[in-house]
Amino acid sequence: MTSSEDTGQDTVTQQTAYTVSAVAEYLKSSLESDPRLADLMVVGEVSGYRNPASGHHYFALRDEQSVLRCVMFRPGRGGQFLTDGSQVICHGRISLYTARGDLQFYVDQVEPDGVGALQKAFEEMRRRLETEGLFEPGRKRQLPYLPARIAVITSPTGAVIQDILNVLTRRYPLAEVVLIPTSVQGEKAADEIVQAFRALNSLDDIDVAIVARGGGSLEDLWSFNEEVVARAIFASNVPVISAIGHETDTTIADLVADVRAPTPSAAAEIVAPAVADLAGDVAGFAARIDEIIGRSIRDNRSQFELAVDRMNLRVPDTTLPRQRIDDLLTRARLAGQRLVESSKLRLATVEASLSALGPAKILRRGYTITRLADGSAAISASQFAAGDRMAVTFADGSVDATVDNTTVEGLPDDEARGDGASKS
Repeated sequence: MTSSEDTGQDTVTQQTAYTVSAVAEYLKSSLESDPRLADLMVVGEVSGYRNPASGHHYFALRDEQSVLRCVMFRPGRGGQFLTDGSQVICHGRISLYTARGDLQFYVDQVEPDGVGALQKAFEEMRRRLETEGLFEPGRKRQLPYLPARIAVITSPTGAVIQDILNVLTRRYPLAEVVLIPTSVQGEKAADEIVQAFRALNSLDDIDVAIVARGGGSLEDLWSFNEEVVARAIFASNVPVISAIGHETDTTIADLVADVRAPTPSAAAEIVAPAVADLAGDVAGFAARIDEIIGRSIRDNRSQFELAVDRMNLRVPDTTLPRQRIDDLLTRARLAGQRLVESSKLRLATVEASLSALGPAKILRRGYTITRLADGSAAISASQFAAGDRMAVTFADGSVDATVDNTTVEGLPDDEARGDGASKS
């Protein structure tokens, strides 16, 4: 609507008045529809950082001229790098918090300003702990040759634990595996890993421990570069094998551990020998014993014969003594043969016992191996639900089956060992 005054004033246009909420929603929609603001990287200095009980992170990014309000909700990554004064790079989107009319940067990931900052922190930590003697080769312990109980500190839901169990089931089913669960990435991972080592130290019958996680970036593996984790490994009551990331990754945990493995699967191979190798060792020992006994018999016989020849030269009539000596030699030869046969029998018994421990023999006694749909060995009924597919391996083949229902009950200690085998 327009009107003209008699005094000759200019025409005035009457505009529609919008509510505050409508304007705020329009601005919010405009900001979020700009693709440049929906996928944004911002570098700046952290100030006014707050981390309330909700687990969310509130802070501001600033430089010499401007300040940008920021929020990162609990699922975001890299919160451990947020401290007042730290220089960081944040990824997220720009939007408007309509309740207050505040322009905010909604962050979903934080990392130090350049990987160089992380690498610098790693080198500083490495030099300081090396000076304290935490990496000293002389303090590192030998692994037990035949461990009875092996602790594994890792995530209970990742592929790492399945890889370790599969290798141990195939190579060394004699050991019991004790899983000590922990998160292996994120803000709280370092504290949880420390708690896992405290739980390890409270157990009296663990022979060796593996701490492991899969590969990732330097930021993903950073929990294993934390000082508290390094000191927890150093204080472990048992030898520790570190298997963090890929072969090219190196963490502080690797340097402190008694043994470093290039991968989690390699850690499972290092921790104990294969049953087949043990059987080969026994066969080798048997051959050596047989050779030693045979050599001893030959040497003693030669000495007896030499003594007889000397007596024959000195004593004119040695018929009766020589007969007696021949009898003694015959008896000694027979005794030696019996000793050899007895030793061979005992060694054969040991070989048969070891052979009976092999997976194939165990299956022939009526046990089976149940596998999940992904092919890994099942260690608990709780891994199945009605309708799941499974494969059951017998000594002479396998069958596929579908689960009708599951019942989870407590098992005796000698049966709850997680080796994936069950009695048919």
